[in-house]
Amino acid sequence: MAKLLIVEDDIHTSHVLQDWLKHQNYQIEATSDGLEASHFLSCYAYDLIILDWELPGRTGIEVLRTFRQKGGTTPVLFLTAATTTDAKEQGLDTGADDYLAKPVDLRELSARVRALLRRSHATIANEIRHGNLVLDQAKRSISLDGQALTLSPTEFAVLEYFMLHPNQLISNEVLLDSVWKADAPGTNASVRALLLRLRKKIDQAGQPGKIESVYGMGYRFISETTA
Repeated sequence: MAKLLIVEDDIHTSHVLQDWLKHQNYQIEATSDGLEASHFLSCYAYDLIILDWELPGRTGIEVLRTFRQKGGTTPVLFLTAATTTDAKEQGLDTGADDYLAKPVDLRELSARVRALLRRSHATIANEIRHGNLVLDQAKRSISLDGQALTLSPTEFAVLEYFMLHPNQLISNEVLLDSVWKADAPGTNASVRALLLRLRKKIDQAGQPGKIESVYGMGYRFISETTA
């Protein structure tokens, strides 16, 4: 289930978008404030961001610029009443992946969301590299300092998820929803046990751990590349 963040300050519009997308089985979080949106993006992982242009606290452009400067790669769909070419150009040049003018046609929104999610999955590079840790998605292999590691399928899936969302806080619930199979559901204890095994395989003596625990909130993969 893809997890989407909706950042929209018009409460009615936000509720309409949330209800529509929840109906299509997306997991939704929402905020109406630009500063809070930046906080969410620094702490949590999303598969797609739907971002309004005009926001209190911090504009959509500022939210996007900060997110991209910190290494965020999640696809962003801009929503705005501005229809000028200059506005579109500014949004796309700042790092937006697509643009939808208000008032929003909900069927078009769904089509664009599906397209962005497909595109993000299709264009992910086969090789994800963070420091001396390299994961090859095509070969389903991972190496540390050039030495192959042996991981279980679930260990590989968890590490892949972390490496695709570096430096973002990821809760147990997100890991369980995103990695564990529906026919073999995990538990919080399953997550803790798996991460204990995974850390033993990817951490090196005398060096900081690659996955840190954030008490009461979840875990964060520390990237040497994008930190």
